[in-house]
Order: sequence, then structure tokens, then C-alpha cells
Amino acid sequence: MTAPSPDFGSTPPTAATAVRLGVPGGRAVIHRDVAANGARFHVAELGDGPLVLLLHGFPQFWWTWRHQLVALADAGYRAVAMDLRGVGGSDRTPRGYDPANLALDITGVIRSLGEPDAALVGHDLGGYLAWTAAVMRPKLVRRLVVSSMPHPRRWRAAMLADFGQTRASSHIWGFQRPFIPERQLVADDGALVGQLIRDWSGPLLRDEDERDAEGNERIAAYRRAMCIPSTAHCSIEPYRWMMRSMARPDGLQFNRRMKRAVRVPTLHLHGSLDPVMRTRSAAGSGQYVEAPYRWRLFDGLGHFPHEEDPAAFSTELVNWLKDPEPDR
Repeated sequence: MTAPSPDFGSTPPTAATAVRLGVPGGRAVIHRDVAANGARFHVAELGDGPLVLLLHGFPQFWWTWRHQLVALADAGYRAVAMDLRGVGGSDRTPRGYDPANLALDITGVIRSLGEPDAALVGHDLGGYLAWTAAVMRPKLVRRLVVSSMPHPRRWRAAMLADFGQTRASSHIWGFQRPFIPERQLVADDGALVGQLIRDWSGPLLRDEDERDAEGNERIAAYRRAMCIPSTAHCSIEPYRWMMRSMARPDGLQFNRRMKRAVRVPTLHLHGSLDPVMRTRSAAGSGQYVEAPYRWRLFDGLGHFPHEEDPAAFSTELVNWLKDPEPDR
């Protein structure tokens, strides 16, 4: 199977059936579209209360947060998981994949949902954007939770100076080639997506995927979502910007902008066996936070702790969100 040429515009019709999935327990999740920052974004919503906005990473979409949607709703929160620009049920646009604009997508969705602020929870690329949004629009971010991603300045330094991190992030370097990465992601009905998720997971989830029908269906959902036309191209454009802009004026300006301290309580979660983002790269991000900061390392988990041990992750998340003194 070859990659289709990018066909930018509104969400392809195939996206609705591929990404409007259910959540555990058959709960009545609400799917809808909201307008923000000149585009349309698909969100999945469950529960009532203070807003918690969940941001997925690569190569996934909103459904990666299905367990946390239920846990947060049960804990008294309005849990909303959005598809980032170019992914899942959201619009695929020809431009706008730099982190500053993607962060404005997120804060725009908060406003479109009619809320004064939100607790942001981001994984992988979603975590990078959550850091960015907390710096750019601090009044809209009540609390910040980041999983499997260091602060953008810490990420940049590790990619430039740490050979171990450069090797661990070889897929990002591979994304810099034109056309080829898109073709690879959709070849054989997205087989590479399944392989990446298995390779990046810790032993608990990896073993489940190999022997369990539910694990196989989970992987199949991510493969189908990546094969929606133009998704492969749009999902790697942020990584192209992140690497190619390092020496450009726009990248240097973004890096300077991110010197501004994060001034909201921050919970930083990481899997000890993460093969994509090394623990030493993520640790130390607290130097950019001038607010309560808590670091939590999950032993035996890989790059997807929220899926590998959803109960432990959700418990940590909910307890911290409810803690009136999160610096203890």
C-alpha cells in the first residue's frame, strides 16, 4: 500500500467510523466537533465538573485516553480528549504544525468548550504542546500533567548533546526525509504503527498485545486511524518543524520564548523503561517550573504508562488533581 498524496481540508468521511469509538464499561461518551484557531477539532467528552483536557501523542489519537476519561468522570471532572490538528477526527490543514500554533489550538478548544481554564494532561507530543500552552497562555491552564516528554528546552538540549537520546529518537530523524516516512506509516495497513507501539511499550502491554485479542484490537484501532488519508503526513509534520527549525529564526525564537517559567502546579510522569524518551532526558524539567512540581517514575513501564498500567496512572492523576497542596 502506498501513501496517498496529502488531501488537505476538512476531515475525511472515513475518520468518523475509524475514530468515534467507545470507552471501557460502555459509558456514553459524547463525540462532537468544536471550532478553534481557524480549524475544527474532534473531541470525546465524559463527565461533569472542572475541565481536564487530554492530549495524545504519536502515533495515537484521542482514544489512548479511554481509561482516564472514565476515571476522571467518576472522580467528578469534565474529561475531554481531543484529536490534535491533522489527526483522528480533526481537520487536516496544509500548515500550522509548529508548536506555538498547535498550542493555540489547545487553548482555543478550552475557550470553545466554554470553560475559563483547564487542567492539561499531555503524553509524548501532547506533553510537548501542554508545556508550550502553559507558557504561552498561563491563565487558561489551571494545572499541568506531562507524561513521557521533557520540557521543550530540555528536549532540544538532549537531542543535540546526548547521543543516547539521539539514538533513542531515531524515528524523529527518519521523519525528516520527504515522502518516505508517510509511505512507511501506511504500508500494509499501518503495520509500522503496530510495531512502534509494541516496541515502545513495557513488558506488561507488549506481552498482552502478543497473546490477547483485546490487545490486537487496540493496535488495529491505531493502525486504522493512521491510514485515514493525510493523517500520516500531518502527524509527522510537528516533528519536522521541531528538528528543521533548530537553527532557524523561528525555532530560536520559540526556544527563547520557552525560557519563560511554567507557573502552574505540574505533575511529571515517566516510565522507567521508556525506550523513546530516556529518563535522564525527562528528569530535570522541574528547573523550568516556578510552582509546585512533582516527579513520578513508574517502575517497569515504557513509553505509554497511561495504557500499560491505566489503574496506577489514573490513580496518580486523580489524586494529584484533587490535592489542594500538590507540592507535598
